[in-house]
Amino acid sequence: MEWLNLGVRWIHMIVGIAWIGASFYFVWLENNLNRANPRDGLSGDLWAIHGGGIYHLEKYKLAPPTMPDNLHWFKWEAYWTWMSGVALLCIVFYANPTLYLLAPGSTLSGAEGIAIGVGSLIASWFIYDVLCDSPLGKRPGLLGLVLFVLVIGACYGFTQVFSGRGAYLHTGAILGTIMVGNVFRIIMPAQRALVAAIAENRTPDPTLPAKGLLRSRHNNYFTLPVLFIMISNHFPSTYGSQYNWLILAAIAVCAVLVRHYFNTRHNSHKFAWALPVGALGMICLAYVTGPAQMPRGPEVAKIEYQPLPATAIGGHRADEPKPEVAPAPAEAAPAQASNAGGVDFDKVHSVIQERCAVCHSAKPTSPLFSSAPAGIMFDTPQQIQQLAPRIQAQAVTAQIMPLGNITQMTQQERDLLGQWIDKGAQTN
Repeated sequence: MEWLNLGVRWIHMIVGIAWIGASFYFVWLENNLNRANPRDGLSGDLWAIHGGGIYHLEKYKLAPPTMPDNLHWFKWEAYWTWMSGVALLCIVFYANPTLYLLAPGSTLSGAEGIAIGVGSLIASWFIYDVLCDSPLGKRPGLLGLVLFVLVIGACYGFTQVFSGRGAYLHTGAILGTIMVGNVFRIIMPAQRALVAAIAENRTPDPTLPAKGLLRSRHNNYFTLPVLFIMISNHFPSTYGSQYNWLILAAIAVCAVLVRHYFNTRHNSHKFAWALPVGALGMICLAYVTGPAQMPRGPEVAKIEYQPLPATAIGGHRADEPKPEVAPAPAEAAPAQASNAGGVDFDKVHSVIQERCAVCHSAKPTSPLFSSAPAGIMFDTPQQIQQLAPRIQAQAVTAQIMPLGNITQMTQQERDLLGQWIDKGAQTN
C-alpha cells in the first residue's frame, strides 16, 4: 500500500505540474503579447528565448485562414490530474476510512464517510455549474464571493465529520473536480465548436468562448489554494487546529491575492499591494496559530472508544491492563522524583511507549507500518526529548496523533505530555 501510495502520488504530482505549468504559461503569454500594430488577422505576437532557441509566437484574433493539420490540445494533463487525485483519495482515505478519514470517536460508519466524500464531489460540480449559468455568471466578482463562501462552508462541514487532513483534502478535491469539470464540460466543447465553425466557414457562437473564459479564470484562481491543500498534510498547525477551516479560508485569500498580482502586473501596477498584503497575511497566520496564542487542543467531549484487536495496537487489547513498564534504575529515582517541577518522566515515557512507539519505533509492533512513519522514533529518552516540539504539535495541540487515536490516548495523557514539555522536557 505504501508503494502504491507513492506511485499514484508521484503520478499526481507529475501530471499536476504539467497542467498547472501549461495554465500559468498561457496566462503569462496572453499578458505579454505585443499588441502594438499587429499584422492583419493577429491580436498580438511575442518573441522569446529559452533553452538556447528563439521562438516567435503569434495569436490570431479568431483563427488562421486555413486550419493547420496538427493542432495541439491541452486536456489530458487535467484529466490525469483528477483521475490520479481520486485514486489517491481511495488509497489514503477510502481504503481505511475509520482510521484516516473519520474524526476520532465519530459515530459514522466507514461507508457513510465515503458516501459523504464522494457525494460532495458530485454535488459540488452541479451546484457550481448552476451558479455559473445563473444571473450571477454576469457578475463575476459577486459570483466569486459566493463560491468562496460555499467552499469554506463545505470545509467547515467536513471538519465536523472528518479528520483535519480528510477535511482539507476533500475541500481540495471539490476544487479539483470543479476545475477538471470546467475543462471537460465547458472549455473543451467551446474549443471544438470554434474549430468546427472555422472549418465549415460558419460564424462561431460567441457565447461558448465567453463561458469558457469565465471558467478558465476560475481555474486560474483556484490553482494556488489547491496547491496549498496538496502539501498541507505536512503542516499539522493548519489542518490540526480547532480553527482549521478559518485558517484555510485565510490562506486561500492570501493565495488569491498573490495570483491576482501576477495576473495583472503586466498591464497595471494598481494591484501591486496584493503581493505584500498576501505575505503579511501569512506572517499574521504564523503568529496567531502559534502555541502561545492557541489554546492547547480542541475542547472535545469525552469519547467512548470501542476495544481494538490486539494486533491493532501492538500486542495487547485496549481494554486490557497496560503492560508493565520496566522501572528506572534506582540511582535515577531521586532526580526523577523532582523532575520538571513534579512531572515524572517515567509516566511520560510510559505514555509514549504505549501510545506512540507501537508505530514510531525502529521495529514497529503495529501491523500498519513496517518502518517508523517519517523516520520518527521514540525508542530512547533522548529521542523523545529531541522530538518534544513534534509531540507538542501533533499529540497535545492539534491532537491528530496517534493516527485515528488507534491506541486510545486519553486527554489526561495528552495533558501530562503538555505539562512535561512546558516544564522543559527533562528526562532526568
